[in-house]
Amino acid sequence: ELNAIGLTAALVSRDGAGAVVRFKWSGGLPFSSVLEHCGKIPIPPYLNRESEESDYVRYQTLYARHRGSVAAPTAGLHFTDEVLAGIKAKGVEMERICLHVGAGTFLPVKSESISGHKMHNEPFRVSRDTLCRLLEKKGRVIAVGTTSIRTLESLYYLGVKVLEGKEPDYVEQWAPYTREYGYTAEEALEALIGHIEKLGTDSITASTGIIIVPGFNFRMTDRLITNFHQPRSTLLLLISAFVGGDWRRIYDYALGNGFRFLSYGDSSLLYRR
Repeated sequence: ELNAIGLTAALVSRDGAGAVVRFKWSGGLPFSSVLEHCGKIPIPPYLNRESEESDYVRYQTLYARHRGSVAAPTAGLHFTDEVLAGIKAKGVEMERICLHVGAGTFLPVKSESISGHKMHNEPFRVSRDTLCRLLEKKGRVIAVGTTSIRTLESLYYLGVKVLEGKEPDYVEQWAPYTREYGYTAEEALEALIGHIEKLGTDSITASTGIIIVPGFNFRMTDRLITNFHQPRSTLLLLISAFVGGDWRRIYDYALGNGFRFLSYGDSSLLYRR
């Protein structure tokens, strides 16, 4: 298949764990078609197997719409048509955000302390209508997946940037911990909505490198649906930040009762401490 389009790849430069690669191919195909032609589904490395035909269906959420993620938000894999219909029948409002999950979500923490870990960036898009409903907040906000909670919590810091006359295009890894923030979540959302309206668009597009560790101040999310994660991961740190010291009790129970961990494993509904 590679020879059919003459695809070649050349390493241009490296930057830490990342790299710049130059691709060349023939036939005038768009790069998206090249990826479809030559690529494989990037299933999590801890599955210790090659991707299979069934992954095209199983490793995908029902509500995915846009190509771009390097991984599926695995908490969403539990949502079948029947589950979604049942949730809707109970009057739960569901909002969609466009999030391109990055490969860094699988990276373990290899540094001696979390301060030495470089967090990956994830681009996302959130509509004005969704921001308005978050502002109204008629009920509790339940995030589906740790990646989704990173996006939701990043909205606050984008709004702060607008309030302080800065471009709301990126949230830095340690932004939540470098200073005190006196703005309310409502003020931040109102500023972000106003920014969108001023630009005449219908959504905010940005990226986030935010890391959520114990001590983080959750402003946007009340509940979290997530699978069970492996040790030495930023995901487990996020869980600890969300539920506090109870994370050990939760994980002890899961381990003692045969719960399945990781991408194709069991899920949980966590309450913010």
